[in-house]
Amino acid sequence: MNVATHPAGRVDISGITIALGEGQNAFRAVQALDCQVESGQFVCILGPSGCGKSTLLGALAGHLQPVEGSLKVDGLPVQGPSPQRGIVFQQHTLFPWRSVRENVAFGLKMNGVGKAERLAAADEMLALVGLEGFAGHWPDQLSGGMQQRVEIARVLINRPRLLLMDEPFGALDALTRMKMQELLLDIWTRIRTTVVFVTHDIDEALFLADRILVMSSRPGRFIEDLQLDFPRPRSTELVTRPEFSRLKRHCLELLHHEDGRQLPRLNPLGLPNDHHGLRLAL
Repeated sequence: MNVATHPAGRVDISGITIALGEGQNAFRAVQALDCQVESGQFVCILGPSGCGKSTLLGALAGHLQPVEGSLKVDGLPVQGPSPQRGIVFQQHTLFPWRSVRENVAFGLKMNGVGKAERLAAADEMLALVGLEGFAGHWPDQLSGGMQQRVEIARVLINRPRLLLMDEPFGALDALTRMKMQELLLDIWTRIRTTVVFVTHDIDEALFLADRILVMSSRPGRFIEDLQLDFPRPRSTELVTRPEFSRLKRHCLELLHHEDGRQLPRLNPLGLPNDHHGLRLAL
């Protein structure tokens, strides 16, 4: 398949199963996953702890290989890590011996970009995440939220087609987390790269996403595909709306679902299932 047949950042997941461990200790972390993510979409993967959310993200990043199925980005198989598929983890991976500016510029340095050009690009990225006054600081001089801003800038400087985020705000306090969510949406509105964001926080998923893929317990399967039409730009007022609360209750029911039982259905107030832009996958 030719890369030109898809806009940049399209993801095609077809029947993938990922196993972890070796020999008798091996187990299937995710099983028979199928979905497509369109270019520029903001998708949250929501599921209980241990369901394989991070495993799937690791495969998208190129760190894990499926044992079955195919995984493609822009029509090409994912065969290893690439700066075009940048990943942000819950804990930052900044180099403590490099300044904030040098941390952000590091990827360009590895790609042979000249010093003046890469530092100028780093300053541009730091301005994008609201840290233009901290370029000369060391990572340990920053708060947790500021460190994550630097981490995001360090990934974005490579202009990735796909931004992967593994519970990046999970270690932050509630107020800082909310501010980081708003900042992320502001950045995404400007750059419109495809985002796949892993979380087990329902409020976070509903606030951020165009679409939520809900996973079952291990081995993880997609049990729901929720399309959200909450208008953008979004504000924290969204969490007080009745539609938000109704969807949150439905997601809670899904996360507590047990195999062998009928899946909860979203059909609020007797309205059709496509009400408010929602589409049920199963």
